[in-house]
Amino acid sequence: MSGQKNINELFSYLPHRYPFLLIDRVVELEVGDSIRGYKNITVNEELFNGHFPGQPIFPGVLILEAMAQLSGVLAFETKDKRPADGVNYLFGGVEKARFRRPVIPGDRLDMVSKIIADRSRMMKFECSAYVDDALACSAILSVVEQRT
Repeated sequence: MSGQKNINELFSYLPHRYPFLLIDRVVELEVGDSIRGYKNITVNEELFNGHFPGQPIFPGVLILEAMAQLSGVLAFETKDKRPADGVNYLFGGVEKARFRRPVIPGDRLDMVSKIIADRSRMMKFECSAYVDDALACSAILSVVEQRT
């Protein structure tokens, strides 16, 4: 099992940067199997000015994106590739997305992603996101390898 990855280490896996890097830390990674990480949801994020004034809620599509980014880190580790090698993993699809509770400022969004299919250029993951051990979102996501 690989160790944690802090925000600076994540920069070598993901091309995303503020405000669209949606993972703060990887806490556990088992190459070829699964990954756990989190995003701290803070009221300082610009999106809360419009989603929604007076009742800030972290958008469901961004929860899916955060889980896809976490899955991308697992894909890079599993395939032993990095963006510096001329490879990127793009969000390829969403199946069975379910939203169970709102995610609001002050929450820590704990995410887990597990590989359920690994083909040459596509990987599929079973993903879940939790706040305080309560399921917030679940989905099956896929990423597709792109040569840059």
